[in-house]
Amino acid sequence: MSRVVFSMGSNLGDREANLTAAITAVAPQAVSEVYETLPWGGDDEQPAYYNIAVIAEDPDRGADDWLALGQHLEAEAGRVRDPRRPYGPRTLDVDLIAVYDEDGAPVHRSEERLTLPHPLAHLRAFVLVPWFAVDRDAELPGKGRVRDLLRDESIAADARALRRLHPIWSGHGDPSKP
Repeated sequence: MSRVVFSMGSNLGDREANLTAAITAVAPQAVSEVYETLPWGGDDEQPAYYNIAVIAEDPDRGADDWLALGQHLEAEAGRVRDPRRPYGPRTLDVDLIAVYDEDGAPVHRSEERLTLPHPLAHLRAFVLVPWFAVDRDAELPGKGRVRDLLRDESIAADARALRRLHPIWSGHGDPSKP
């Protein structure tokens, strides 16, 4: 059984509908509430993001399959990549934060198209806070327990700036009806 932790965000179009469509496609085990966050990475001339964490399992998917699914979901949402704005606005952003193999061991990769665990996740409150909300025992491979990462002063300050909005998925049935 392969397990993945996704961080999903949207700041263009119908942010909630973009996230709901992605949630539905991954058949999640857990989904955080929606958090509204400021843009990250210094590209501040854009709308605020809606961010969530999603945990999914599938016995037939490996890291490359999860990546392909994430890229497919972004394309379906109409995401356009602007190489001049790597942290620019997007209809949907799907990042693989961590992938675990059928034995529960974290997958480690360092390739141009995929690095696991995500190399910047430990610096992003918008990833850590929603993940911790759905998995209190979460651990970012190679970096430590998410609860401990959230205690870092710069992360804690960013975490306080997140605005928790509402549930987006109830765990059964139609994910658009919490």
